[in-house]
This record gives sequence, C-alpha cells and structure tokens, in this order.
Amino acid sequence: MATKANPAPSVWARQRREAEQPALNRAAIVREAIAVLDADGIDALSMRKLGARLNAGATSLYRHVATKDELMELAVDEVFGESTVPPADSPDWREAVAEAAESFRATALRHPWLASVLGQAGLAYLGPNLKAYSERVAALFVTAGFPEPERAIETVITYVIGMSTTETAWLTTVARSGQTEAEFIAGLIPTAQEAAADTEHLSAAYAAAIGVDPVALRNEKFTYGLNVILDGLALRLPGPR
Repeated sequence: MATKANPAPSVWARQRREAEQPALNRAAIVREAIAVLDADGIDALSMRKLGARLNAGATSLYRHVATKDELMELAVDEVFGESTVPPADSPDWREAVAEAAESFRATALRHPWLASVLGQAGLAYLGPNLKAYSERVAALFVTAGFPEPERAIETVITYVIGMSTTETAWLTTVARSGQTEAEFIAGLIPTAQEAAADTEHLSAAYAAAIGVDPVALRNEKFTYGLNVILDGLALRLPGPR
C-alpha cells in the first residue's frame, strides 16, 4: 500500500496535473531527459542537471515529475513508442514476431540505456506504449494458437533484453575507444609475440572477424539466437508438426 511519503509507487498510478506551464511541461522534460540518457547514460541524469538544461529549477520539474524514478518510467515508455509490431492477422506468426523483436532491438540500440533499465526489477507499471507493444505481441501468439501466449512473450522479450544489454555494452566500449567497431576488433587480436598457446583459439576467432562487417555479424548473431527461440516455441503449438 502506498504511504504518505510515497503516495503513488509509479507515475502511471498517479493522477496527472490538469494544468502545465506552456514553457515547461512533462513532454519537454521527458524529451530532454532522453537526450541526456542517449548522450551520457543513466548516471549522468539528475533532476538538477535536467533543470539547468531546461533553464528551470529542479523544484519546477517536480511539479510535473515527482521523482527521477518516475522520469525514467516516462522516458522508457516514450522511446518504446518507436517499436512496432505487425498486425495480429499476419500470415506467418514467426516472421511477425521476428519483426517485432527486431524493432525492439533497434529501439534498444538507438537508446543504449533502455535494455538495462528494462532488465531491472520494479518496472511493474507499464506505460501506454510499452503496454500496447506487449498487447500487440500477445495478439500474435494468441492468433497463432499458443496455449500459453504470455510465456511465449516473456521468452522473446527476455531474449531481446539480454542480447541488447550485451550489445549496447559492447558498442559503448567501442565508442569510448574513439575507434570504429572494425578498428576496435582488429586491436583485440594479440600479436604473435603476445599470444600464448592457450589463447590461440581466441586469436583465430578474432582474426576470422577481420574483414567482416561487424554490424552484419551482430545482426547474424541476433537472428540466429532468435530463430533458436522461435524453433523452440513452435514445438509448443498444438497439432501435427
């Protein structure tokens, strides 16, 4: 039960103020917060810093967003509006689910902080965009005839979150190096003098990646894993196989 100190555990459970200042409203605050998150990550976001960027005091922000946690909920839901899902009556449920998963991944890569936030506990209150995405994916599995569509959704979304978290961490490391992804990979290959016998297989793996488009390689890895997931889910469908 919510306490007086925390009257609403989520922004989606709290009644929104009717009137907002034209120059400073919730939408503007969320847009600026997303810009900070995309550029500098979660640790760089604070109500004080955000207020300075908006030429407003932190107190003014609190009139529209009660806490940083609420702000993160709003930011997550806002960027999730970029993810798309094919219609429930799509002719091939696998292709439709794969398209929805790819769209989710693309959103996570555009906003590197998203996957890690979604992987944390406490985001039980779904905003309209995240809820709509989940419901549309559910419709794909229901239409396909899955007996437990909610389990299928959890499996796919968990896979995308896990892969995206790893991928964005890698891309963040590459970005900090000031190199291109191909250059960074090339730099990981030990020299002949440095390579020990027990790391020869690792050197070979890195060497094999040279000359390969790293973006295409990441796409291939994601698609491979997603197909394995979908192959397994297909076995859950009733009827002859």
